[in-house]
Amino acid sequence: MKYRTIIISDLHLGSNYSRAEDISKFLSEIECETLILNGDIIDGWALKRGNSWTEEHMRCVRKIMKKSYKTKVFWVRGNHDDFLHDFIPLTLGNINIVETMDFYGLNGKKYLILHGDIFDIFVNQMKWLAKIGSVGYDLTLWINKWYNKYRAFRGKEYFSLSKKIKDSVKSATNFIGDFENHMVTHSKSLNFDGVICGHIHKAEIRTIDGIEYMNSGDWVESKTALVEDNLGNWSLIHY
Repeated sequence: MKYRTIIISDLHLGSNYSRAEDISKFLSEIECETLILNGDIIDGWALKRGNSWTEEHMRCVRKIMKKSYKTKVFWVRGNHDDFLHDFIPLTLGNINIVETMDFYGLNGKKYLILHGDIFDIFVNQMKWLAKIGSVGYDLTLWINKWYNKYRAFRGKEYFSLSKKIKDSVKSATNFIGDFENHMVTHSKSLNFDGVICGHIHKAEIRTIDGIEYMNSGDWVESKTALVEDNLGNWSLIHY
């Protein structure tokens, strides 16, 4: 698979629930001119809670480093990799680490790329509560893991408990809607044509109030990527 641009986010390497092996396989199967890692690449919060940094996670990092010799690689800081904050802007090997970036698509549009946590009040003003929420998310994933082992035993397909919660619980859907609207309003005020983010683990491409909103999803459950082809068209890959 060859693309002009590939954007992935929320890899959460260092978390017990990161799909590091799948990420490495995906990176081996694709080629692009520019690879953008849009936040939460290494999960510092999970590592502080005692999650393990495995050989699979290290292999994934080596894969990204190797990719950077022939591909332009940018790493946009997220909230789980906020340990980078004091060092930005930073060049790590051939990888450029930034807070946000401007991106010009082949379609002539100018995009604001950022992780998206700046619009999350729980991350910015109530970090202790955000970390409790992160533990709760891990619990959901733990339940989901064993429930899907049972489903696999019964010959049933994978079921995402966290996605079901996001799609059905009113407060969750309201949060996602508010997040998307804040992203669009912010990018519009800065005269961008579109905004590309991650953070909420919900892959999406749609137009809101004349602004193109795109979210690259995550590699904890969804395993999604935003891709721009050589004609300037954007689409989502579900790996």
